[in-house]
Amino acid sequence: MESKDISKPVLIGQSGILNGQCWTLEGTILIGRDPECNVVISDRQVSRFHARVTISQDEVVLEDLGSKNGTSLNGAMINEPVFLEDGDMFQVAMIQQFVFLSSDSTLPMDQRGSFSTLKKGKLRLDPRSRRVWVGEAELIPPLSVPQFNLLNLLYNQSGEVVSRQDLIMTVWGEEEALSVSDQAMDALIRRLRYRIIEKDPKHAYIITIRGHGVRLDNPQE
Repeated sequence: MESKDISKPVLIGQSGILNGQCWTLEGTILIGRDPECNVVISDRQVSRFHARVTISQDEVVLEDLGSKNGTSLNGAMINEPVFLEDGDMFQVAMIQQFVFLSSDSTLPMDQRGSFSTLKKGKLRLDPRSRRVWVGEAELIPPLSVPQFNLLNLLYNQSGEVVSRQDLIMTVWGEEEALSVSDQAMDALIRRLRYRIIEKDPKHAYIITIRGHGVRLDNPQE
């Protein structure tokens, strides 16, 4: 299961005991504690047969198998089968997180399991798997979806000031943008900044330019 085929979808283990492992998806994939599962998670919080991923033609379906501690997709618990889309993240019993990619053809990995296509700089991220590193240290647990979307926008415009309105539109979307307060935006920036400087307290990274917006100062290693 761990050998990769670039023509097929893949699962990548993230925060958890399977962090960095990769599985090519074919047919039906069982995830659970039982040794007969295709993806084995040896933790008592995981049910023997916890979740199932089914590949059928062009569709990939995730379902929880009546597990005790549940399965969540992009932060929301699932109660019925759901279709997976490229970049979706699901979590088994709050123990192991996976990211689903429709193809691994654009994701060459080096021997350490990091992606070789990352931009240069001390802070690095991969938008497909939503993994973030500061130096050699990965941010675990992963950033929340709003935190990652905010950082991704700043990362893609590294060194440039991004307006608060652009940040709000990216994180909350057009429909909710008008109801987002300055306090909510400030709190999100503050939490994100804290997560990053936990790994490198010697550098600020996220710089607020009062009256203009926010920029990412990403130093070279």
